[in-house]
Amino acid sequence: MTVDEFRKSPVEPHSLTSSLRAMWHDANGDWESAHRIVQDDDSREAAWVHAYLHRREGDDGNAGYWYARAGRSAARGSLESEWEEIVGALLRSSE
Repeated sequence: MTVDEFRKSPVEPHSLTSSLRAMWHDANGDWESAHRIVQDDDSREAAWVHAYLHRREGDDGNAGYWYARAGRSAARGSLESEWEEIVGALLRSSE
């Protein structure tokens, strides 16, 4: 599945990881569901998504905490480019 196919999927991709499901909800304007999904996942991938979600929310302090948990530097580019980077990486790792 490509990033574009993922973004355009009309229904939540239940067979994918919680991190990807959260990113699908974010792409569809449902920040609350996205956050709820990754909140209970202790993986580094979920921490990266969690950081992105708090960055989107405008809570840079909380985002910084989650970037550190993910072992990543805080993103500096656009939210859109970070979304694509995260989804691309997660899709590649789920193949």
